[in-house]
Amino acid sequence: MDNRPLFKARWSWGPLAVCTLLPIALLCFWLWPAGQALCLAFDEWLFRSLNAPLADNLVWRSIWAVGSLRPFDIVVGLIMLGLLIRGNWVFKAVQVRQAFFGFLVTLLLLVVIRALFSKWVSAMGWQHNSPSMVVDNAVHLSDYYPNLEAKWELKDRSSQSFPGDHASVLLIWALFMSLFSRRLMQHVVIWTLAVLFMLPRLVAGAHWGQDDYIGGLLMAVLALGWSCHTPLAANATRALVRCTAPLFNLFARLPLIGRLSILRSA
Repeated sequence: MDNRPLFKARWSWGPLAVCTLLPIALLCFWLWPAGQALCLAFDEWLFRSLNAPLADNLVWRSIWAVGSLRPFDIVVGLIMLGLLIRGNWVFKAVQVRQAFFGFLVTLLLLVVIRALFSKWVSAMGWQHNSPSMVVDNAVHLSDYYPNLEAKWELKDRSSQSFPGDHASVLLIWALFMSLFSRRLMQHVVIWTLAVLFMLPRLVAGAHWGQDDYIGGLLMAVLALGWSCHTPLAANATRALVRCTAPLFNLFARLPLIGRLSILRSA
């Protein structure tokens, strides 16, 4: 049995430098007038391509209406969690609990970065409305499904769409899983799901593309670097695995759920 720690309690200066400089480069490109013009031109084309078919295609409209509902985020979260704690897929069964806590620590760091970055964005006046609020002839899902908007929080507009916090969570999950993936099919499945689950906000017009591939990505890369390429993930995971061991051992005695990899081994 391979009991080696999943995370190493050391500073990996090369990867950490990449994960720090890349977000800076993305932000500088976005703030550069020529870069912003390129982003805006691409995003407007992307939005019109994805959004316009909603007006005439009932199937297309229904699919993305469901995907834009807040409860659907719970389904997405369960899929992400299921793949994260599935033993012997990306992570060995004995490493699943470490992977779970490592991702949790990385996600909490992302929340801190998101809060600080959002305050900076607001202070600098970089915030903007979503495309559904500014692009002419935009199709609004809420106009077709007012009951869904009222009862299930159908997300198709935002007055503060930058950065894409929904996308940042999907991207941090995809980057974290990819960091430990070893097979091409694993990467394909992970990134297909991440992109697919980001699409509802883009189709409905709640976010510009740049909210995701600039704002969401820079936060995710920064969080991944300062969690997994520093001693943070290793030390925090070791402490969490140790202090939660009695609780996991208790749940491991339960039928059915006791067979989960996250409960059977640490």
